[in-house]
Amino acid sequence: MAHNKLAAMGLHLPKVIFGTSGLGNLFTALDDEIKLQIVQESVTQSAVPAVFDSAGKYGAGLALETIGRCLRTLQVPQQAVVISNKLGWYRVPLTTPEPSFEPGVWKNLQYDAVQKISYTGIIECYEQGNELLGGYNPQMVSVHDPDEYLATAANATEEKKLYQDILDAYKALSELKAAGKVQAIGVGAKNWRIIQKIAADVEFDWVMIANSMTIHYHPAELLAFMEELKNKGVYIINSAIFHAGFLMGGTHYDYKLIHPDTEENKAIFAWREQFFEICNQFKVKPAEACARFSLSAPGVGSLALNTTNPARVKQNVDLVNAGIPAAFWQTLRSKGLISAAYTCL
Repeated sequence: MAHNKLAAMGLHLPKVIFGTSGLGNLFTALDDEIKLQIVQESVTQSAVPAVFDSAGKYGAGLALETIGRCLRTLQVPQQAVVISNKLGWYRVPLTTPEPSFEPGVWKNLQYDAVQKISYTGIIECYEQGNELLGGYNPQMVSVHDPDEYLATAANATEEKKLYQDILDAYKALSELKAAGKVQAIGVGAKNWRIIQKIAADVEFDWVMIANSMTIHYHPAELLAFMEELKNKGVYIINSAIFHAGFLMGGTHYDYKLIHPDTEENKAIFAWREQFFEICNQFKVKPAEACARFSLSAPGVGSLALNTTNPARVKQNVDLVNAGIPAAFWQTLRSKGLISAAYTCL
């Protein structure tokens, strides 16, 4: 990217950064040795610095703990890594058979987590995150899932209060940045319109968009907003570009198990079937197509990719360099699988 705020701060992110929800036992509990191999491969295969995107929500802090432990074991210096910690969830004792914050999603956790989005709450999350990382302080911070936080409001009055909590949390982050404790402030959300709402009140250095700008879903309004962010120098990280694995053949779409039992779901399955057929025709891997498309959008400098398999780390890094013929994109357009108005490729 030609101009962006992160580069001006000396933060030069590679095209692929590493999501760490798997290190927090998302869907499956990995052995510590496998987690160490994932971190080692991430550092080895990445351009310097290796960038890890994490959050207190990932395994109730387990992902942060794991990153710190693995980096210490590998003796990776702080200056060789950049850590993004999305703040808003705080580790607490586990008092129920399974964690209460997202039942059925996280496996074999020893702790629970509660949401703390406020001025003091975000400071507490930041300080706890640093403790869990054990010496590797995050250079990038944000408020995690403000869209989900606002969605809990029962009425307009409560929503206004919750939104003020978010603004207060950003005031705290701004003070951390002014004090030199963090370098860059951003946001991570699945609902891009909430990012747009907050961006009117908060000056972002970076944003992470999830489940929103993909080869399957790329509305014109979102692209226009991303163009605005780009013009302001805001660095965009695109994540969840496979819709939780569905575009790779998985059973979950945006983290929800789906079946072709509704008209909407039937359309999603039909889209994937056509997509796979065209990929096969041009000998293009679906993951390569998803990655190249998602990286091409306005302002996107990096993709956040996650894996629970050390062998796939290099494969993820290589995705963004795959050669894809122009005829492939033209065919997707002609079949209506991507917007005819999308000209960024």
